[in-house]
Amino acid sequence: MKIVTIGVYGYTADSFFSDLQTAGVEVFCDIRWRRGVRGAEYAFANHKRLQAQLESYGIKYFHRRDLAPTPEIRNIQQSLDKFEQVAKRKREGLSSEFKEAYQREILDHFDPQEFIEWFGRSVKVIALCCVERVPEACHRSLLAEAIKERLGVDVQHLTPS
Repeated sequence: MKIVTIGVYGYTADSFFSDLQTAGVEVFCDIRWRRGVRGAEYAFANHKRLQAQLESYGIKYFHRRDLAPTPEIRNIQQSLDKFEQVAKRKREGLSSEFKEAYQREILDHFDPQEFIEWFGRSVKVIALCCVERVPEACHRSLLAEAIKERLGVDVQHLTPS
C-alpha cells in the first residue's frame, strides 16, 4: 500500500496525468472543498474533465469533501497569507494555527484504516489531490502523514518538474 500526493499548480494536463500513471495510481481521492480551479491553464483539474480523463486511464475517482479543510479552517491560513502578503500559489508552508485546526476538526475524527478499506482491500496506490504545488503548503501532506503514522504506509509526494 502506498499513498501519493499531488497538487495541480505547476502541472500541465499531460505531466499531471503522466505522473499519476507513472506512480501506478489506481484510486484518485480529490480532497478539495470545491472541485474547480480558476484559469484556463488548470481547466483539466475541474472535476468533470478530471473524472473523464482519469476514467480513460482506468483510475477510479472519489471526492472526499469530509477531508478538506472547512471554510473556517481555510480562513485561518488565508488571513495569515494576507497579513504576510503571500499568494496561495506561492505559499511554502502552513501555519501552526491551520495545522492545529485541521488536526482538531478533521484528523481527530479520521480513521485511516477505515479510509483505506473504503476504497477496497485490493487497492495498492491511492492519490490524495488538492491544488497547492508544494505538499507542505497543503493539507494533503497532513492527511498523508496521519495515514503513514498510524498505518506505516509509504508516502510519495508528486511535484511538477
